[in-house]
This record gives sequence, C-alpha cells and structure tokens, in this order.
Amino acid sequence: MFTDRRLTEAYKKARVEYFDEDSKYVFFSDVHRGDGSMSDEFTRNRNIYLHALKHYYENDFTYIEAGDGDEMLEYSDFKYTKNAHREVFDIIKKFFDKKRLIRLYGNHDIFLKNKKFVEENYYTNYDEYNEVFFDFLKGLKPVEALVLRNLETGQEILTVHGHQGDAPNDQFAFFTMLSLKFFWRFLHGFGIRNPSSPIKNVSKRHKIEKNFNKWIKKNKMMLICGHTHRFKYPKDKELPYFNSGCCVYPTFITAIELTEGKIQLVRWAIKVSPDGVLTIEKEVMRGPEPVEEFDIR
Repeated sequence: MFTDRRLTEAYKKARVEYFDEDSKYVFFSDVHRGDGSMSDEFTRNRNIYLHALKHYYENDFTYIEAGDGDEMLEYSDFKYTKNAHREVFDIIKKFFDKKRLIRLYGNHDIFLKNKKFVEENYYTNYDEYNEVFFDFLKGLKPVEALVLRNLETGQEILTVHGHQGDAPNDQFAFFTMLSLKFFWRFLHGFGIRNPSSPIKNVSKRHKIEKNFNKWIKKNKMMLICGHTHRFKYPKDKELPYFNSGCCVYPTFITAIELTEGKIQLVRWAIKVSPDGVLTIEKEVMRGPEPVEEFDIR
C-alpha cells in the first residue's frame, strides 16, 4: 500500500520529457561513486563506466542517472568524491553542458533533494592545480521521478530510483544512514555487505519487485528503476518492469538503452582477446524490442 502511494506521488510530481524514434536515452543507476578508498566499490569498474559514458556522449545519448549516482551515506564530504573521480565528472559535465543530463536522487544520494546542498556541492568545483574554483554543474536540478512520454502514442514510462516504499530506505532512511556511515562502510573493504539491503536479501528484493508489479498493473504504465542492483528485462508477456542493475557488480556494469523507439538491456565488461589484449565491450543481454510492445493501456 505504501509503495503504491509513494510511486503515485512521484509520478504526479515527475519531470516530463517527450521522446520519439529519434530520441536516445541511456539509463544507469546505483553507480555509488565514492572517495576512491578501499571501501569505494565503484573503483573496480571505473574504467568500464568511463568508457561507456564516452561512447554514449559521442553518440548523442541523453544520460539518465536513476539514483544513487554518488555514495553520500558512506562518504559525507562530497569534495573527496569529486577529486577521486575527476575524469568521470569531466564527462558528466559534458553531458550537462549539452543539456543531456537528467539526475534523479535515490536513498544513497537523498541529499540531492536539498537545493542548498546541491548549490554548495555541485554548482562549483575546485581545481587543485591552478588553485581556483570553476563552474561545475551550475543549475543542476535533481528530481525524484521522470516521465518519458511518447510524442505520437502518448505512452508513458515512469523512471524512479526504486526505494519508494522500501521502509528501511524510505520512511526509516535516517537510521539506515547511520548504520552505513558508522558501521557497514568499514566492512565493504573486506567484501561484507549489509544483510538488510535488498542487494543481499533475496526475499526483500522480491517483495519490492512484487510491489512494483502491483503498481504497474494498476496504473498500466511501464516502469524503469534501480535500487535492488538486480537487472531486469521483462519477457514472455511479463508486466513491463525494467531494472537497470548497477555499476558495482564484481566485473561489469549494466544499463538500459532507449533508442530508435526500441529498448534493450546491455552489459559493459572487460574482455580478453586471443592475443591477451584487454578491451571493453558492450553486449546486448535482452532486446531490442519496440517500446510499444510494453504499452499495456
């Protein structure tokens, strides 16, 4: 019931963008950029992510970051995150400068709800070499939800992070934040994760997904989110629930692409050639299929 109400509230307040067959979008979530320390889970896939972002920028995609882009619960001082991943933020700024960045907030970067926090941490950055401040993502306006609306058919796609209705990460988020900040972050360096998280707790993860499907069936709308870290692409006439996965898998990252009126789930990973050369390659995991196939109105 609570998930239904939270998703409906998010939908009503969502930013609306219109798309057609010429539109190009890529959805990433749960990047969890940290401070570059041993506990920063993003660092192992940083080069894969950077390569993927460069590909999408050069091919005119709009980058939709569907929450938990920056890990703010474990690393409270954002300036260290910006300094640790300078190249990554440089390409993100390129998207922003071309008006091709849409930033959603999740439970791990919930501070993006606060306009003052965004202004103080994202509007400017510091160049340590030249010892000057410069405009960074000045004017950034993160949102909780995004609705993509088809110009021709009116079909709508709701995108949220996916923590809406997940009690420990929504209405009781303050206590979860304390446990992450003062306890679990120090265990990440040893590969230990919080057992209450939907990432590790299978029954909880499936309960969240079940609630999402109830909302989809009731509102007859396609849903794209993250949060559970479990990539999902519906098949065999399942309800249109999509999950972009995450960027902190052990050896790869996943994303959802919407281009030429078709949607697909992709994976970026390091591959080894017969000659022992390492390359980063994209693999289509599911799709592409026309987005109209998931219109259940």
